[in-house]
Amino acid sequence: MRRILYSLIASVALTAAAHAWTVTILNSQGQLNPGAVITNVPANVVSNPLPQITFLTAAGNPNPILVGNGTSFTSGVYNAAYSIAPNPSNPGSLTGFNFVIAGFVWGNALIGWEKVVTDSATGAVLYSASGTIAGAGQGGSNGDFVLSIAATLSAPSSDITVVETFTLLVGGQAPGVDTASLLLVEQDWVPEPASLLALGAGLAGLIGLRRRTR
Repeated sequence: MRRILYSLIASVALTAAAHAWTVTILNSQGQLNPGAVITNVPANVVSNPLPQITFLTAAGNPNPILVGNGTSFTSGVYNAAYSIAPNPSNPGSLTGFNFVIAGFVWGNALIGWEKVVTDSATGAVLYSASGTIAGAGQGGSNGDFVLSIAATLSAPSSDITVVETFTLLVGGQAPGVDTASLLLVEQDWVPEPASLLALGAGLAGLIGLRRRTR
Protein backbone atom coordinates (compact mmCIF):
# COMPACT_ATOMS: atom_id res chain seq x y z
CA MET A 1 0.00 0.00 0.00
CA ARG A 2 2.85 2.34 0.80
CA ARG A 3 4.32 1.76 -2.66
CA ILE A 4 0.98 2.66 -4.21
CA LEU A 5 0.82 5.81 -2.13
CA TYR A 6 4.33 6.85 -3.15
CA SER A 7 3.51 6.10 -6.77
CA LEU A 8 0.41 8.29 -6.65
CA ILE A 9 2.34 11.11 -4.96
CA ALA A 10 4.91 10.94 -7.75
CA SER A 11 2.12 10.97 -10.33
CA VAL A 12 0.56 14.08 -8.84
CA ALA A 13 3.97 15.76 -8.66
CA LEU A 14 4.56 14.98 -12.33
CA THR A 15 1.09 16.31 -13.21
CA ALA A 16 1.84 19.58 -11.40
CA ALA A 17 5.23 19.83 -13.07
CA ALA A 18 3.61 19.27 -16.45
CA HIS A 19 1.49 22.34 -15.82
CA ALA A 20 4.49 24.56 -15.08
CA TRP A 21 4.96 27.54 -17.38
CA THR A 22 7.87 29.68 -18.48
CA VAL A 23 7.24 33.31 -17.51
CA THR A 24 9.65 35.97 -18.79
CA ILE A 25 9.52 39.59 -17.62
CA LEU A 26 10.22 41.75 -20.69
CA ASN A 27 9.80 45.19 -19.12
CA SER A 28 8.96 46.66 -15.72
CA GLN A 29 9.99 50.30 -15.62
CA GLY A 30 8.47 53.68 -14.88
CA GLN A 31 9.29 57.32 -15.57
CA LEU A 32 8.33 60.17 -13.25
CA ASN A 33 8.11 63.78 -14.43
CA PRO A 34 9.34 66.48 -14.35
CA GLY A 35 12.89 65.25 -14.42
CA ALA A 36 12.35 62.05 -16.46
CA VAL A 37 13.36 60.00 -13.43
CA ILE A 38 13.56 56.30 -14.34
CA THR A 39 12.40 53.85 -11.67
CA ASN A 40 12.70 50.07 -11.85
CA VAL A 41 9.88 47.94 -10.44
CA PRO A 42 10.51 44.44 -9.06
CA ALA A 43 8.24 41.56 -10.06
CA ASN A 44 7.23 38.42 -8.22
CA VAL A 45 6.60 35.46 -10.53
CA VAL A 46 4.96 32.10 -9.83
CA SER A 47 5.01 29.63 -12.73
CA ASN A 48 3.71 26.38 -11.25
CA PRO A 49 1.03 25.14 -11.47
CA LEU A 50 -0.38 28.36 -12.99
CA PRO A 51 1.25 31.67 -13.92
CA GLN A 52 0.90 34.47 -11.39
CA ILE A 53 2.71 37.75 -12.02
CA THR A 54 2.81 40.56 -9.46
CA PHE A 55 4.47 43.91 -10.16
CA LEU A 56 5.45 45.54 -6.85
CA THR A 57 5.00 49.14 -8.00
CA ALA A 58 5.13 50.53 -4.44
CA ALA A 59 8.67 49.14 -4.18
CA GLY A 60 10.05 50.89 -7.28
CA ASN A 61 13.72 51.89 -7.14
CA PRO A 62 14.67 54.69 -6.61
CA ASN A 63 11.02 55.82 -6.38
CA PRO A 64 7.62 54.18 -6.04
CA ILE A 65 5.16 54.74 -8.89
CA LEU A 66 3.61 57.81 -7.26
CA VAL A 67 3.01 61.44 -8.26
CA GLY A 68 1.82 64.36 -6.16
CA ASN A 69 1.62 63.79 -2.41
CA GLY A 70 4.16 66.53 -1.78
CA THR A 71 6.72 65.19 -4.28
CA SER A 72 8.02 67.18 -7.23
CA PHE A 73 6.37 64.74 -9.66
CA THR A 74 3.11 65.71 -11.36
CA SER A 75 2.93 62.93 -13.96
CA GLY A 76 4.35 59.53 -14.61
CA VAL A 77 4.05 56.36 -16.64
CA TYR A 78 4.69 52.72 -15.79
CA ASN A 79 5.20 50.12 -18.52
CA ALA A 80 5.13 46.37 -17.92
CA ALA A 81 5.42 43.48 -20.35
CA TYR A 82 5.88 39.74 -19.99
CA SER A 83 5.49 36.51 -21.92
CA ILE A 84 4.09 33.13 -20.95
CA ALA A 85 5.19 30.00 -22.79
CA PRO A 86 4.56 26.31 -22.11
CA ASN A 87 7.20 23.85 -21.04
CA PRO A 88 7.73 21.09 -23.66
CA SER A 89 5.70 18.63 -21.56
CA ASN A 90 2.76 21.03 -21.09
CA PRO A 91 0.04 20.69 -23.77
CA GLY A 92 -2.46 22.88 -21.94
CA SER A 93 -3.75 26.35 -22.77
CA LEU A 94 -4.75 29.43 -20.82
CA THR A 95 -8.23 30.86 -21.22
CA GLY A 96 -8.24 34.00 -19.06
CA PHE A 97 -6.98 35.79 -15.98
CA ASN A 98 -7.94 37.82 -12.97
CA PHE A 99 -6.42 41.31 -13.19
CA VAL A 100 -5.93 43.31 -9.98
CA ILE A 101 -4.85 46.95 -9.68
CA ALA A 102 -4.40 48.46 -6.21
CA GLY A 103 -3.52 52.05 -5.41
CA PHE A 104 -4.51 55.37 -3.91
CA VAL A 105 -5.98 58.52 -5.47
CA TRP A 106 -6.85 61.82 -3.87
CA GLY A 107 -8.14 65.13 -5.18
CA ASN A 108 -7.34 66.16 -8.73
CA ALA A 109 -5.70 62.86 -9.66
CA LEU A 110 -6.04 60.25 -12.40
CA ILE A 111 -4.60 56.81 -13.09
CA GLY A 112 -5.26 55.46 -16.57
CA TRP A 113 -4.51 51.88 -17.60
CA GLU A 114 -4.38 49.87 -20.81
CA LYS A 115 -3.76 46.13 -21.19
CA VAL A 116 -3.27 44.11 -24.39
CA VAL A 117 -2.79 40.33 -24.60
CA THR A 118 -1.63 38.78 -27.87
CA ASP A 119 -0.83 35.29 -29.08
CA SER A 120 2.96 35.31 -29.48
CA ALA A 121 2.90 32.87 -32.39
CA THR A 122 0.20 34.50 -34.52
CA GLY A 123 0.09 38.09 -33.27
CA ALA A 124 -3.67 37.83 -32.78
CA VAL A 125 -5.11 40.14 -30.11
CA LEU A 126 -6.79 37.96 -27.48
CA TYR A 127 -7.74 40.73 -25.04
CA SER A 128 -7.65 44.53 -25.09
CA ALA A 129 -9.10 46.88 -22.48
CA SER A 130 -8.49 50.20 -20.78
CA GLY A 131 -9.88 52.25 -17.92
CA THR A 132 -9.41 55.16 -15.54
CA ILE A 133 -9.37 55.52 -11.76
CA ALA A 134 -10.07 59.10 -10.61
CA GLY A 135 -9.92 61.10 -7.41
CA ALA A 136 -12.83 63.25 -6.24
CA GLY A 137 -11.49 66.28 -8.12
CA GLN A 138 -11.87 64.34 -11.37
CA GLY A 139 -15.32 62.92 -10.65
CA GLY A 140 -14.22 59.79 -8.78
CA SER A 141 -13.65 58.93 -5.13
CA ASN A 142 -10.77 59.72 -2.80
CA GLY A 143 -8.87 57.00 -0.99
CA ASP A 144 -7.57 53.47 -1.47
CA PHE A 145 -8.90 51.38 -4.34
CA VAL A 146 -8.65 47.77 -5.50
CA LEU A 147 -9.85 47.11 -9.03
CA SER A 148 -10.40 43.40 -9.83
CA ILE A 149 -11.29 42.34 -13.37
CA ALA A 150 -12.06 38.75 -14.43
CA ALA A 151 -11.14 38.55 -18.12
CA THR A 152 -11.62 35.83 -20.73
CA LEU A 153 -9.39 35.52 -23.79
CA SER A 154 -11.10 35.51 -27.18
CA ALA A 155 -9.37 32.15 -27.84
CA PRO A 156 -7.32 29.77 -25.65
CA SER A 157 -3.56 30.12 -26.03
CA SER A 158 -0.42 28.60 -24.55
CA ASP A 159 2.00 31.21 -25.94
CA ILE A 160 1.11 34.71 -24.77
CA THR A 161 2.59 38.20 -24.64
CA VAL A 162 1.11 40.81 -22.29
CA VAL A 163 1.75 44.57 -22.50
CA GLU A 164 0.29 47.02 -20.00
CA THR A 165 0.68 50.76 -19.49
CA PHE A 166 -0.31 52.93 -16.54
CA THR A 167 -0.41 56.73 -16.71
CA LEU A 168 -0.50 58.83 -13.53
CA LEU A 169 -1.41 62.53 -13.39
CA VAL A 170 -2.20 65.17 -10.79
CA GLY A 171 -3.55 68.62 -11.64
CA GLY A 172 -0.99 70.55 -9.65
CA GLN A 173 -3.58 72.75 -7.92
CA ALA A 174 -2.74 71.22 -4.54
CA PRO A 175 0.61 69.46 -5.03
CA GLY A 176 0.92 68.56 -1.37
CA VAL A 177 -2.47 66.82 -1.32
CA ASP A 178 -3.36 65.58 -4.81
CA THR A 179 -2.05 62.04 -5.13
CA ALA A 180 -1.96 59.26 -7.70
CA SER A 181 -0.22 56.16 -6.39
CA LEU A 182 0.05 52.73 -7.99
CA LEU A 183 0.69 50.19 -5.23
CA LEU A 184 0.43 46.79 -6.92
CA VAL A 185 -0.50 45.17 -10.23
CA GLU A 186 -1.25 41.44 -10.30
CA GLN A 187 -2.55 38.87 -12.76
CA ASP A 188 -3.58 35.29 -11.95
CA TRP A 189 -4.00 33.11 -15.03
CA VAL A 190 -6.71 30.48 -15.57
CA PRO A 191 -6.21 27.19 -17.50
CA GLU A 192 -8.57 25.49 -19.87
CA PRO A 193 -11.02 23.24 -17.92
CA ALA A 194 -9.49 19.96 -19.10
CA SER A 195 -6.08 20.84 -17.67
CA LEU A 196 -7.60 21.92 -14.37
CA LEU A 197 -9.61 18.71 -14.09
CA ALA A 198 -6.53 16.56 -14.69
CA LEU A 199 -4.66 18.21 -11.85
CA GLY A 200 -7.69 18.11 -9.57
CA ALA A 201 -8.28 14.41 -10.22
CA GLY A 202 -4.73 13.56 -9.18
CA LEU A 203 -5.02 15.52 -5.95
CA ALA A 204 -8.43 14.00 -5.17
CA GLY A 205 -7.06 10.49 -5.68
CA LEU A 206 -4.20 11.18 -3.32
CA ILE A 207 -6.56 12.46 -0.62
CA GLY A 208 -8.88 9.47 -1.03
CA LEU A 209 -6.07 6.93 -0.82
CA ARG A 210 -4.64 8.62 2.27
CA ARG A 211 -8.01 8.31 4.00
CA ARG A 212 -8.30 4.60 3.12
CA THR A 213 -4.84 3.84 4.51
CA ARG A 214 -5.64 5.32 7.92
